[in-house]
Amino acid sequence: MAKELAGAVVVITGASSGIGQATAEAFARHGSRLILAARNGEALSRVAHACNRLGAEALPVIADVGDAASVRALAEKALVFGRIDFWISNAGVGAVGRFEETPIEAHEQIIRTNLLGHINDAHAVLPIFLRQQRGVFINMISLGGFAAAPFATAYSASKFGLRGFSEALRGELADRPGIHICDVYPAFVDTPGLRHGANYVGREITAPPPLIDARDVAEAIVRVARFPRATTTVGAVTSVSRLVHLLAPDLTARILARGMASYFKRARRVATGDGNLYHPSADAGHIDGGLRSPHRTSRTVLVALAGIALLGFLAARRSRR
Repeated sequence: MAKELAGAVVVITGASSGIGQATAEAFARHGSRLILAARNGEALSRVAHACNRLGAEALPVIADVGDAASVRALAEKALVFGRIDFWISNAGVGAVGRFEETPIEAHEQIIRTNLLGHINDAHAVLPIFLRQQRGVFINMISLGGFAAAPFATAYSASKFGLRGFSEALRGELADRPGIHICDVYPAFVDTPGLRHGANYVGREITAPPPLIDARDVAEAIVRVARFPRATTTVGAVTSVSRLVHLLAPDLTARILARGMASYFKRARRVATGDGNLYHPSADAGHIDGGLRSPHRTSRTVLVALAGIALLGFLAARRSRR
């Protein structure tokens, strides 16, 4: 049976921009009661105001998912509504750079936010779900949970780790039919995330087409909330990449690394920096990253998918050998 969203209590971490902001607005349109969490209080207030205009009741809460005590306090504040029906674990950060040239502190911070942060989320809300005997925990992972991302090694480690964490937790809760642990794996999404992330290569960072609208990812999250399922992929690139990685993971990683290295040689030089690793982004409060071109044609998208398919073909040949 479909779960009711009107009046449901929904906690969303990483709600100050991108997918989190789009998801907050999507649930607001269904009349949910929202607890929106992130480090940027000003951006959260703007998002909460937008959700209130859509007819929802939205409460902004400043929280850092990397701090377990902060997440426990977030869960307690959410109980002002008496229960928690859905928890969207969405917060994430990233850094682009060669492994040895990226500060070890940056690697640690990415793991702290992207992996331990989601574990903190689950650890705070699961006792509440167990008392209620129901609840849906939606773990936002990404294409990076299936395919390694060279030049973003800690990000890859966090996403692979999240997939294993979710699978293990689902196993523990197999005898609790009212509690669901769900994973969502979007492909490349047009959000401010790349602009907000740390940059240690000193080159302009972009994402390859086809780029997904964050609002489409938000609608997928809403569908998972209504009809919980273990694994949901968003975008054809994720599904194809998942298969290619299964056939020949090392070959795929090498090809991607060479392609990225070639791109960095041509890309425009920019300043290096820590981005939003240690402090919230100043320009949060936006869903779109401005990476999609209005002149992007379907032919470009087809070429991109054909390239991925070619990788799959090469990987399959190597696997047979």
